[in-house]
Amino acid sequence: MGNKTPLYAAHVEFDGKMVDFGGWDMPLHYGSQVDEHHVVRQDAGMFDVSHMTVVDLRGAGAKAFLSNLLANDIARLKDAGKAMYSCMLQDDGGVIDDLIVYYMTDDWYRMVVNAATRVKDMAWINKQSAAFDVEVTERPELAMIAVQGPSARERAVPLLPEDLREPSSALKPFFAAENGEWFVGRTGYTGEDGFEVVMPEASAASFWKALFDAGVKPCGLGARDTLRLEAGMNLYGSDMDETISPLEAGLNWTVAWEPAERDFIGRKAIEAQKAEGKARKFVGLILQGRGVIRNHQAVNVGDETGEVTSGGFSPTLQASIAFARVPATIGDECTVDIRGKGVPAKVVRPPFVRNGKSCID
Repeated sequence: MGNKTPLYAAHVEFDGKMVDFGGWDMPLHYGSQVDEHHVVRQDAGMFDVSHMTVVDLRGAGAKAFLSNLLANDIARLKDAGKAMYSCMLQDDGGVIDDLIVYYMTDDWYRMVVNAATRVKDMAWINKQSAAFDVEVTERPELAMIAVQGPSARERAVPLLPEDLREPSSALKPFFAAENGEWFVGRTGYTGEDGFEVVMPEASAASFWKALFDAGVKPCGLGARDTLRLEAGMNLYGSDMDETISPLEAGLNWTVAWEPAERDFIGRKAIEAQKAEGKARKFVGLILQGRGVIRNHQAVNVGDETGEVTSGGFSPTLQASIAFARVPATIGDECTVDIRGKGVPAKVVRPPFVRNGKSCID
């Protein structure tokens, strides 16, 4: 038996197929992964993401600490509630984790990091924070529910605490609002509009039930994975890890090279990799033949070989799609080794789907 979120009983009640995910008992689906995928693209679905780790950073040195800790530049966040996606790097440039950080005030930032990497993340954050005037507080007493889809906001906003209904309905994408222990971010991991709502764990079950009564369908890890793959969003442990730099994970855009004097952890290593010019490319693939692309299959580019990092079937496109790390010499086509046969694939730039529509010509 693994760790359980405050919504475990609700998952069982709704006949969720429970699986181990990073030491947590989580629902894979509630009957049909494909149906759950489509409901998020077309209407509204909800995910229990209470296994994610919420971390508050407070103090006069919080900004300086995050400027050193993250590859993206925290100084870019100037408006209250603004969110930023970034990688947290090792000294050698490998990715410890990818995360979202919210700027709330000059001395309060909130981060949300991945569940499977919690132990190493917290050890690294606490070690690096020792040199700064910052208090690091993990918030395990909070639950989190993601409500995603074109109808997500209209279904969710009336169910929020009264003081949050108007601010949340007016939230810009990648912003957050808070009131007490409730925190609402207009963020997500599906390529659709919606909210990620943080609340006291005692409120999670009633909020989940209220969302269900409002027509929001429970969705599991399976649909979450196909949705994020279509949306061009990386998965830690598949698309990057401690051995991969953001330059080889399609995350160049998350590295803030300016100002040049900002010496964030890992900067020297990835600057050297960038200058060398030999980094592998991170691309999207759409299979042109029969079969389904799976993780770790070989990608053949002439005499060179790459590897699929995330692959599967896209319910929206009705095609097999993937991310792959490949030689920089790749062109518009390649082949994927599926059961010993080279199946042709088209090389594209992710995302594949956003806001319910194909991004592929």
